Amino acid sequence: MASSTVVFVPQGSISHIITYMTEKNFDLSDKADKYLLSFIGKPQSGWVSIGELSLTRADFLYKLSHAKAPLQTITYIPGETKELFLAELALVFNLSYEKLMLEYSNQTAYVDGFLVPETYYIPVGINEKHLIHFLITHAKRYHKEVYEKIFGEFNEAKWHKFLVIASIIQKEAANVEEMPLVSSVIYNRLKKEMPLQMDGTLNYGQFSHIKVTPARIKEDTSSYNTYLHKGLPPHAIGSVSKEAIFAAIFPKNTPYFYFVKNRNGTHTFSQNYATHLENIKQ
Repeated sequence: MASSTVVFVPQGSISHIITYMTEKNFDLSDKADKYLLSFIGKPQSGWVSIGELSLTRADFLYKLSHAKAPLQTITYIPGETKELFLAELALVFNLSYEKLMLEYSNQTAYVDGFLVPETYYIPVGINEKHLIHFLITHAKRYHKEVYEKIFGEFNEAKWHKFLVIASIIQKEAANVEEMPLVSSVIYNRLKKEMPLQMDGTLNYGQFSHIKVTPARIKEDTSSYNTYLHKGLPPHAIGSVSKEAIFAAIFPKNTPYFYFVKNRNGTHTFSQNYATHLENIKQ
C-alpha cells in the first residue's frame, strides 16, 4: 500500500477513521480493515509516522495504531511575511521552498496575511503538500470563527480588507496599545483620500526586513507603495495577530492623520502637518 511518510488520523470510531482515510485516497476497506484494527488496536488520533512509502496492508494498519510521529515546534511571528516563514519551514523540515510556495499558491488565493501567527507542532517527515494543507485548513477555520463571532455569517471580501488593514497596523504600531490609534490614522487618511504614506507597506514579501529609504520609496513602483498610490495595498503585507485584527475592525475615534516614532520607541500622533513637522524635529 502506497503512503506518505506521515499521515493524519482523526478522532472518532474505527469506522469514522477508515471513512476519513478512504476519502484521502487510502485503499482501505470498512468491513475487512475494521475487523483487523479491532485486533491490532484502535489508531491514535493525530499524526502517525508511516516511515516507508510502500507497506503491506497489515503493516500499514499496525503503523496507524502504534507509530506516533515525533513533532517539531516552530513559531510564526506576527508581522512576518509568508515568504520568510516558508523559507524557515523549508530549512527546519528539510523541504523544498519552491514546492512550499507552489503548494501555497495552489491551495489559497490569499497572497499573505492568512496563515495564523502562532506556535505550531508539526510532524517530522511531512511533505510540502500536506504541510501547506495543514496550515491552510487551520487558517480557514481560525478566520471563519473569529469573523463569525463578531459579524455572523462569513464575508470573505470584507474579511480580506480587514486583513490588509490589520497587516499594516501590525507593521506600524510599536505595541498593542497603539494599534487602535494607527488604525484610526489609516481610516482617517482613506476617508480624506490621502495616500497612506506608510513605510510598512513596502516591507512585503521578500522585502520584509529591508530598510525603507527615500531611494527605495522612489524605486518601488508596485501597488504596495502607499507613497505612490492612494488606497490600500492589494494584499496583506504579513501575518496578523488577533489584536491587530480587532484594531482594524474597531479603530479608535481620533482626529489624527500623522504619527512619527519618538525617543521612547513609541509614536507621537498629531492632527495636522505643522504639528507633525514639529514632532519630527523633536
